[in-house]
Amino acid sequence: MNNVHIYKYTNIAHVLSSVMVANSQNNSQMRRKPQQARSQERVDRILNVAEQMFIETGYQATTTRAIASRAEIPVGSLYQFFPDKAAILKALAAKYIEQEKQLFADLHTEEAIALPLSVYVETVLDTYDRFYTANPGYRIVFEQLFKATPEIPISMYEEMEIPLTAELQKFLARRKPSLYPAQCELIATISVEVVGTLQWLSLHRDEVFRTKVVGETKKLILSYLKLYLDE
Repeated sequence: MNNVHIYKYTNIAHVLSSVMVANSQNNSQMRRKPQQARSQERVDRILNVAEQMFIETGYQATTTRAIASRAEIPVGSLYQFFPDKAAILKALAAKYIEQEKQLFADLHTEEAIALPLSVYVETVLDTYDRFYTANPGYRIVFEQLFKATPEIPISMYEEMEIPLTAELQKFLARRKPSLYPAQCELIATISVEVVGTLQWLSLHRDEVFRTKVVGETKKLILSYLKLYLDE
């Protein structure tokens, strides 16, 4: 489930001031979207190389020239798509957001409705844990996103939070038709928030700690959902 919960660990005053700054400044965005397969391949290469360098040497120590050099493209070609390093970071975050939304949708099929509740919870949490393990750049990208940009990208958070909550709300209604829509919305909102926050926490420690957090999260969310969905 959703994991863009870094803002919960930042100082509230800083968040508020950052949002005000966001209203008065232009965000770094891609200069243009790739229209051809060759251009898309170049953008993908830039993103893959940049993410790997952020992991290896850190965001601050990585330059756009170094990214272009390692990607074996002229730096001018990089600037055709990305005006600066922050735009690359945001593009990586946007890519992860789309992957997470698709992953969540794939987990909430008609077949999933018939799964025992314990199997459903286990499947969702394990699937996301494997996703984060397979993508070590995830934590670095989102953590740095809040440090490197002058604004807190609340819109990016909502871009993933709202669809996941809506998807889960529909799933709950199909699984337990007797639930009122307002109940489904509340259960979905709490589930997404709680699981997302704990999953983000699990990414900041060693593997042993992460495994324990995931295990405790399964117990917590299963107990909560049983209050409403117990067969």
